[in-house]
Amino acid sequence: MTKPSLLTHDRFLLGTFSSNCAGGMTVSKLPERWVANWDNNLKLARLLDDAGIDFMLPIARWIGYGGDTDFHGGVLETITWATALLASTRNITVFATIHTVANHPVVVAKQIATMAQIGGGRVGLNIVAGWNKPEYEALGLTLPEDHETRYGYAQEWFDIVRKLWTSEDKFDWDGTYFKLHATYGNPRPESMPPILNAAGSGQGRAFASQNANFLFTPAIDLARSKDEVAELKAMGEKNGRKVDVMTFSHVVCRPTEAEAKARWQEILDNADWEAVDNLVRLQFAHAQSFPHDLLALIRERMAVGHGGFPLVGTPEQVADSICALQSTGFRGTTLSFVDYVEEFPYFRDEVLPILHARGIR
Repeated sequence: MTKPSLLTHDRFLLGTFSSNCAGGMTVSKLPERWVANWDNNLKLARLLDDAGIDFMLPIARWIGYGGDTDFHGGVLETITWATALLASTRNITVFATIHTVANHPVVVAKQIATMAQIGGGRVGLNIVAGWNKPEYEALGLTLPEDHETRYGYAQEWFDIVRKLWTSEDKFDWDGTYFKLHATYGNPRPESMPPILNAAGSGQGRAFASQNANFLFTPAIDLARSKDEVAELKAMGEKNGRKVDVMTFSHVVCRPTEAEAKARWQEILDNADWEAVDNLVRLQFAHAQSFPHDLLALIRERMAVGHGGFPLVGTPEQVADSICALQSTGFRGTTLSFVDYVEEFPYFRDEVLPILHARGIR
């Protein structure tokens, strides 16, 4: 099988995150906050595609976080969103984000295989084993409290998906969570789509190291991250696999440092703090993605970029920070903006040429 382009590039990977969600990654009351409608997403996808950005990654969300804005209350469903974007672009990889418990593996395997045909192999799968308890309740589902059950279910789920993608024969499945008779996959993707998984618990990271091409984790403090990234890569190597680590970042780039810092403060001054605190509370109650000893710092970063690493300053300073992420061992980062369509062209014109000149793009 030919590997998808996302798995063969040697450059530092750049993508966008959460453009399918109202507000994007900014929990803000600003009137210019991101409107996640189809027209805006299509404009963004074409801008990214023309600029050579590597991928788009959505968040699958079913209810918002309350507050005055009900942050993430409006969301474009990711399979539908990704399929339409694949049909409307030429080179960029588009991920679908799938909650294992809410989506049957046989259905998802067929959907992704169909999308692979539409996009010429440019589809990726982001697997979510579950963390947001109110969403499960909204769907009439029960979120297992223990990570062993969550990831045991996710492992069987993905084992089925993988077999449907690789086996030409009908098969029965008599597992702990699924009982299937004479099932098979047709069509199948010509190559295995890139798999992404965000995990903080030991069980989650074991799952990612055994199954994912990319493990997604926050970069709160780069000194801390350097050891973490090395440890995560070593977990993959113990399983005989190459697992790269990616993170997510929020961009506030302006001609001067003073302008960028003033903009960061303006975003903070207009934060929807009720929604921020709901988001932080749920993350710390049901997920292990963020280190609990850095709560105060995380609260501010949650408001501006959903916990992402701040890329704040002049184009040169933003490029410096991206290079620092690469030096830490990250394989790539997502980017978010208050308004993706309005702000990305400045990043494209001013930051990307610096990254090219430095040889990481």
